[in-house]
Amino acid sequence: MVVMYLTSCKNKQKTEKQQDSFPVTAATKINTHISSDYVAEIHALQNVEIRARVSGYLEEIHVDEGVRVKKNQLLFSINKKEYIEELAKAKALYKSSVAETKAAEIELKNAEKLASKQIISKSEVELAANKLDARKAQMEEALAHQAQASLRLSNTDIRAPFDGIINRIPHKVGSLIDEGILLTTLSNNDAIFAYFDVSESEYLDYARNMKQYGPDSISLTLILADGSEHLSKGRIESVDGLIDHGTGNIAFRARFDNPENILKHGASGRVRINKPQKGALVIPQKSSFEIQDKLYVYIVDKNNKVEMREITTSKRLPHLFIVSSGLKEGEKFIYEGIQNIRPGLVIQTHARHMKDIIRDLNSN
Repeated sequence: MVVMYLTSCKNKQKTEKQQDSFPVTAATKINTHISSDYVAEIHALQNVEIRARVSGYLEEIHVDEGVRVKKNQLLFSINKKEYIEELAKAKALYKSSVAETKAAEIELKNAEKLASKQIISKSEVELAANKLDARKAQMEEALAHQAQASLRLSNTDIRAPFDGIINRIPHKVGSLIDEGILLTTLSNNDAIFAYFDVSESEYLDYARNMKQYGPDSISLTLILADGSEHLSKGRIESVDGLIDHGTGNIAFRARFDNPENILKHGASGRVRINKPQKGALVIPQKSSFEIQDKLYVYIVDKNNKVEMREITTSKRLPHLFIVSSGLKEGEKFIYEGIQNIRPGLVIQTHARHMKDIIRDLNSN
């Protein structure tokens, strides 16, 4: 019985010793990638309004809403009768003007012959020359009118300016169409532009990354409205030349391929920028605790005495914080079990390597 009691006491002491031993690790710098999300407006590569350039009755609609069309494909036809008659009249006026010009040329030649024989005065030759100039001007005006009438006739057929998808068609066959009225919009969604605003400090960080690591170091992901990721990665194509003094932001434009035409003009989403971060000082998130909106860790000194230390963080990674102040590389802190700790305690510790901790956290 005495043996059992001694064994029980030893097991109890061993258990208490194990409970008093806390895993300790050191703040470590690693090379990683950090991501930032920005609300984006999504625009089609091309999105234009198709408007009537002449007035008249809508005679035929050759396409339907939502269909894909090719460049120069016929979309709408406006009644042509009025414009055919206008062109015929313009052609007739031009022919008449040509005939009058030829007659004026003959008159000038005759006047020049008579003047050379001193039958008529030089002033009459000048009058004939002026008449010819007037006829030529009228002929040019008639030609311009004919070209305009021909153009107006051609504008009764409305064609697609590029490959794309037809959107809503508000007017039906038989509607009276005024010049300039909206017939539909056409969108080319083979690629899309995502416009988003970045703060001045984030822009400077982006510019430094670009200079140090090059454009291939930064990758862009488009997060869709349902939280899923767009299949194609993007690239930043342009940055505005000025910072908005009202908001302190600068506008970025990113381009994403859209081979399956999933993304549409006017959609919403978030652009996620992933960029390299070298020498980031990290700690596990579970090693920290919050008091009144401030973040703390338990530091362990060389005598294993516990001290509460306030820290600030700049970014959150999966399972990790990037520390911006409050800790130095190599400083030791308690990894887990912090709920059983209070400042001033002297504890037993056992070391855990940060690389092993990160590997275990990422595998869970």
